[in-house]
Amino acid sequence: MRQRAYGYAAVTLFCLGIAPVAQAELEPISEETMGEVTGQAFMQIENIPGDSHAFTRMTLTMDVETRMNVDDVQAGEIDGGVDFAAQHVALGHIARNDGEQFNGRTYSAGDTVHFEAFKPYIELAEDPAEGKLSGFRMGFGQARGSVSSLTSSFSGDIGLKLVDGSGQEFDATLFDENTQATNYRASHIGIDDGTADCTSGTNCAPLTHLQSLYVGQEGADGVTDFTSDFFIGFQREGVEWQSPDGANVINAGKGVFINLPTSMKVDMSQLITQGVDRLQTHRDDMGTQLF
Repeated sequence: MRQRAYGYAAVTLFCLGIAPVAQAELEPISEETMGEVTGQAFMQIENIPGDSHAFTRMTLTMDVETRMNVDDVQAGEIDGGVDFAAQHVALGHIARNDGEQFNGRTYSAGDTVHFEAFKPYIELAEDPAEGKLSGFRMGFGQARGSVSSLTSSFSGDIGLKLVDGSGQEFDATLFDENTQATNYRASHIGIDDGTADCTSGTNCAPLTHLQSLYVGQEGADGVTDFTSDFFIGFQREGVEWQSPDGANVINAGKGVFINLPTSMKVDMSQLITQGVDRLQTHRDDMGTQLF
């Protein structure tokens, strides 16, 4: 895998945060002096009880703004398939036109629209009865921004709203190539209303038609707010992950599970015929159907 990353804030802060400091002499500090010191730990560790698992979450108190591209990603390659397979994955993008709006800001053509991520964490799930690791995940306490990819296999959930010809909204459903609803190694996305047919393209489209989306939740005045539910998990068995803010519980199945919350609404006919265009993810704009 070849990776080009733009913005190394996380790495820099991490290195600065753990760099050792050499002192020639150590002297005890009085309680009075200690009482005048305030600060915040670079890492916070929480033990979180659950119904079936015990959780340990390690959170870094840092903020990250980034734009990055990864040429090829494959995760969970086993049993003759891949849980998640995508090419040209990107976080963040570049504004194509003057006046583009996102996250409450207005951008000019050529401006970088960063993917924003606060408080990255790693969380472990343990089976108390067996004393074994049941899974782990990586995510952010808060995140919002664009995610682009050419995805051929997806395991997890995409919180997209799809609008049918009558204007009715549906939660998007992931399908396999045989139009079976699944959140494991899906290749298509559509409306599960009994009429979907991925072979004929009826209320169903290949995931490759969904080239860019915005991670986040719907806020006031059309502004995309931060979400606490963007993560990728790796499970030995089903795990019920709790949101960092405690608002939701997300059931992730065995294997790789990616949770992509988005407030986007897409017309189903558009997704089938022309798809959702890719945002500009390279400094040299290569077009909306780059891949």
